[in-house]
Amino acid sequence: MRRVRTLLQAALLLGSAAAAQAADKVIFQLDWLPGGDKAAIYAAQKEGFFAAEGLDVAIQTGRGSSDAVSKLATGAADVGVGGIAALMSAAAETGVPVKAVMAIYSKQPDAIFSVKGSGISSFKELSGKTVATATFSSSNALWPVILSANGVDPAGVKLLKVDPSTLAPMLAQGKVDATINWITVAPGFVNVLKQAGKELSILQWSTQGLDGYGWCTMASDKTIKERPDVLKRTLRALGKGFQFAMADPDAAAADLKAIVPETNAGEAAAEFRSSVPLIQNEISKRDGIGVFEPKLLAATWGWVAKSFNFPMGKVDPETLVDRRFLPK
Repeated sequence: MRRVRTLLQAALLLGSAAAAQAADKVIFQLDWLPGGDKAAIYAAQKEGFFAAEGLDVAIQTGRGSSDAVSKLATGAADVGVGGIAALMSAAAETGVPVKAVMAIYSKQPDAIFSVKGSGISSFKELSGKTVATATFSSSNALWPVILSANGVDPAGVKLLKVDPSTLAPMLAQGKVDATINWITVAPGFVNVLKQAGKELSILQWSTQGLDGYGWCTMASDKTIKERPDVLKRTLRALGKGFQFAMADPDAAAADLKAIVPETNAGEAAAEFRSSVPLIQNEISKRDGIGVFEPKLLAATWGWVAKSFNFPMGKVDPETLVDRRFLPK
């Protein structure tokens, strides 16, 4: 009996080694540093969803959506995440061998943060105010367009471009009237403002007329052409990661911390909770999570074209997505 058990154990070890050896390597490119909004990706890693699909995934940090698109285009990564606006603008400027393959945010994450009692309940109240934004924020290109669409002269709002780490302190100290942020970072602002005896007020751009897709999963044309099955398995595992994180943000945040020890798990969980309404909402309920609906995709391109002064016919947004790999 002992010999049989020993042989079984040896066989299992050999099987595990063979499986590990046979795993397909995937370089997964983030658009920024690890944070709570990315907890689902790390959950897919830690919970074994990638491994169960026969994948050996290496997660790389990034420096913005444009950086993620560039890494994919040059072959430095296989699959990644980033704002679809960056993909659209790159395609309009020079063309790029990258496709969006799965929507994540079916609502835009851009928001105005102010202090409760400031009276800022719409863009119109920003006239004559001072607003701070991160120097390289993806929201900056859209800023004058969304103001104009709401009947506000961009010249009538003073915009300061600063280091992102200074945004919350500036708002807490009253140095600015509002800041431009993604809603996913709201928990960090809540903590900073609380120390100053203030409360955060959030004005989402999606409630002020901004429609379209935001964060999405992208893949290089090379991966799509040469490794379609690997891409399909990657998206399947990633989908499981998001389902897991939405069901239990605390567990997903713990997975993130296990891989990135310097993470504040409590804040990461709160950040992921802030992002859930961008994923699960009336749009994803209607069309399905991950789906690029043609009219909303066209609307997304419309905002990008206006922001960068591209002719509407410069890009057909349908050529920038590939829907074949969505998890069934």
